[in-house]
Amino acid sequence: MSREEAGVADRWCTAQEAAAELGVTLATLYAYASRGLLHSEAVPGEPRARRYPREDVERLKGRKELRREPERAVPKALHWGPTPVLESAITLIEGGRLFYRGRDAIDLARRGSVEEVAALLWTGDPGEAAGLFAGKPPELPAGAAALLKKVKKVNLAPVERCQVVLPLAGAEDLAAWDLRPRSVAATGARLLRLLARVLAGGPGTGGIAEILQRGWAPGRPEAAGSIAAALILAADHELNVSAFTARCVASAGASPYDVVTAGLAALKGARHGGHTRRMEAVFREAGSAAGARQAVADRLRRGEEIPGTGHALYPDGDPRGKALLALALEAAPGSPAVALAEELAQAFRELLGDHPNLDFGLVALARALDLPPDTPLALFALGRTIGWIGHAIEEYAQDRLIRPRAAYVGEPPIDAQASAG
Repeated sequence: MSREEAGVADRWCTAQEAAAELGVTLATLYAYASRGLLHSEAVPGEPRARRYPREDVERLKGRKELRREPERAVPKALHWGPTPVLESAITLIEGGRLFYRGRDAIDLARRGSVEEVAALLWTGDPGEAAGLFAGKPPELPAGAAALLKKVKKVNLAPVERCQVVLPLAGAEDLAAWDLRPRSVAATGARLLRLLARVLAGGPGTGGIAEILQRGWAPGRPEAAGSIAAALILAADHELNVSAFTARCVASAGASPYDVVTAGLAALKGARHGGHTRRMEAVFREAGSAAGARQAVADRLRRGEEIPGTGHALYPDGDPRGKALLALALEAAPGSPAVALAEELAQAFRELLGDHPNLDFGLVALARALDLPPDTPLALFALGRTIGWIGHAIEEYAQDRLIRPRAAYVGEPPIDAQASAG
């Protein structure tokens, strides 16, 4: 079996495999599918046969285990498990679509502003944006400009510059310790504008997308719309590792600045937002559209992971990746950067049976707009800051500490008296 065929087999079960995994008959399996509990599709080349996503099968199996033996199912919930571990009213992922408070995120990215979507996630009302983002933009904290100039010699990435500034800004912003919902939303607005200024390296006047456009793509005001869409599509994605980290920190009563600092630390990890940097490497290896397929094939031959493709929550393709690739095509039709992105996406589909995800889309758009290096991760981080603030608001309202128990698997206790005897 080739690597490509193995990748497809890893994602799909035959009807017999799915039924065996669930411990049911084929008739029961078909009933599950007809009731919408499992997705199924025709097997390519075998229209009478059906196949089932392994994620769906595992999710349904987990639900059955939870009802039967809850103590065994709960640990699985921490690793893409089917059992939700907490409640949130911010984001829903269902039927291959992404919703922010019931609104389609793809539609919001096309029609809404960054500020409106932030207000929606924080307060439930996009109309609150004007009040939250009114007034003079926040200044850099005392000493921050000099410090950024000093660390510039170290060649810090954009996200790392934000990590330098946040502790200083948090120490100065005494109002940030007011953890009532409306006050946290106001702090979130100050934070978002401050980080946009740090990332763009210029003045912080105007809207979030405009601040970034002036710093990253001067002379191209039309790029602001695409930048805004990318931030919106990255704003939240349910309970990913950085959002869970943010909620844990918020549950301890830390300030929103500390919440965002913790979220950034998690996002930079190679298994989370760090995928964008690995995706940039694939683009560099390919070089041009002509080298796209070979670059993917070479990685397969070396046994290396292909970043930027597939997503466990979207068996039929990440809608964010699709939307961002479309935006890249609109921004620079016929450009070599977009041609390369399209060829890589085609190679993913043909060799892996997968579709581009958010990481791929952020890189494709950044290259289409000719943005500076490390911009994809910066877009991801600033966009996701919106979600972290939203999760913090929910967690502050709970007024309880997130403190799960651990299952001890170490050495048994040693009785000191017995040892002495």
